[in-house]
Formats: sequence, C-alpha cells, structure tokens
Amino acid sequence: MPSNLAGAHLLREPATMSAMLELRRTTSADLDFRALAQQLDADLHDRYGDDQDAYDEHNVLSSTDSVVLAFDDDRPVGCGAFRRLDGCDIELKRMFVATSHRGRGIAGSVLTALEVWAREEGFRHAVLETGVRQSEAITLYRRAGYRVIDNYGPFTGMPLSMCFAKTLMADRIRPLS
Repeated sequence: MPSNLAGAHLLREPATMSAMLELRRTTSADLDFRALAQQLDADLHDRYGDDQDAYDEHNVLSSTDSVVLAFDDDRPVGCGAFRRLDGCDIELKRMFVATSHRGRGIAGSVLTALEVWAREEGFRHAVLETGVRQSEAITLYRRAGYRVIDNYGPFTGMPLSMCFAKTLMADRIRPLS
C-alpha cells in the first residue's frame, strides 16, 4: 500500500497511456521511495557494472524531507528527491522511473514537481549529477533547461559523471534607497 504522509501534497496530472499520474510529496523514510531507490541502484549497476561501486556512497540519502513519488493507479512508478546544499542551492538526487513506465513523461513531471517545491522553499539554484550512459536522463535535463557544468564536489575527476545546473529563481536585486 502506498504511503501517504499527513500533510503530503498530492498533485494529479494526466500521464500518457495511463489513467492518471499522482505525485506525492514525502520523505526518504517512505518505503515506496526506498523500493524505487533499490530498483535505481540495480539499474545503475546493470549499466555501469563494477564502475558503479565508486558512486554508491554518493547515492545514499539517509534523511531528506524532500522526496516526490509518482504513482500510476496507486503503484509507485517513479521518484526523485532534493537535498539542501546551502541557503540558496539544492542537489537533485535519486531520479528514477520504473522500466515499465518510461517514455510517458513521468520523469519530467517528477522533475517539475521537485523544482516547484524547491522554489516554494526559497531555493534559487539546482545542481545534479547523472551518468554519461544515461542518455534519457541527459536529454530530460537539457530539455528542462539544465546546462552542463564542470563536475562538482565528489564527482570531480569521475569520468562517468556528467553534472548540470539550472537557475530556479533569479536573484533578487534590491532597489537603491
């Protein structure tokens, strides 16, 4: 049974080839999120083999209150999360859509929901890392307005990483008094 935390925001929108896509805000403690994250980890190991081992430690979300889950007929089919880097910036993490539901716009819906949430919280910029063998993710991020940046933080010098950034809200300029 899908979790539904008290106070969670529910968003409904049409999904291609599906009755209705439901997006729910939750946390990293959500069992549906953990199950999807395990599927993501398996997918990454299938794509990258032993090379993925170097990335595993950077994919752990021990605790975040900012997770979006996508449900199709009450079945969890996609997820994404963000973690705060500082007062202005977030890092998008754990974006995944089940193989059976890819190509339906679900990842784009999850990404948009995460960006909206981050803006509501006052964050101005988003960064993320994806792998060079994840062409569908690279296409998604480019279409959503993300630009390629130098690999940052733990991904510096990691040849299988590709990092992106996007401005979520323009910096406010104070009028002169």
